[in-house]
Amino acid sequence: MQSLQGQFLIASPHLPDPNFLRTVVLMVQHDDEGALGLVLTRPTELTMSAMWKEVAEEEINDESLVFLGGPVQGPLMAIHSHPPASEIEIVPGVYFASDREHIETLVRENIEPKRIFIGYSGWGQHQLEAEMDAGGWLLLPAEADQVFTTDVDRLWKDVTGKIGADIMRSTLHLKGMPTDPTMN
Repeated sequence: MQSLQGQFLIASPHLPDPNFLRTVVLMVQHDDEGALGLVLTRPTELTMSAMWKEVAEEEINDESLVFLGGPVQGPLMAIHSHPPASEIEIVPGVYFASDREHIETLVRENIEPKRIFIGYSGWGQHQLEAEMDAGGWLLLPAEADQVFTTDVDRLWKDVTGKIGADIMRSTLHLKGMPTDPTMN
């Protein structure tokens, strides 16, 4: 089995789970035991300042939104660009943290770019593979600029468009394809 760490899982229109409708999930870990990912397209209305006051009983000035990483409850998790405050590098320039000290460093030092998540997306042994075989997910290698995009509402559309272009290129054996075919 090839690990999907560092891939985007893109919800296909055939995925029946409403938790993942039009989502892009960054795969953080994937092995024989299961998988863990974070939904990049579900900002909450909770600000970092409000969340941090609850969890650390400390005031900070950060009005960025906390993201819902998925339907499974768990510790706070973060993706960011600061190697010293990470447990693993997911893709070049994108790091993962769930350790409390690492999260505190990211928040207190106001490291940017970063995303803080409540909840995560988890799959048991072979569960994700079965969903993929049923056509529920599309794959695309993750890139740091897409992971940290500020326009999360466009992310699903952008990556599904890229998949469509990749399929056209390989199916038609095209050497080059314009980003905007209307400019042809």
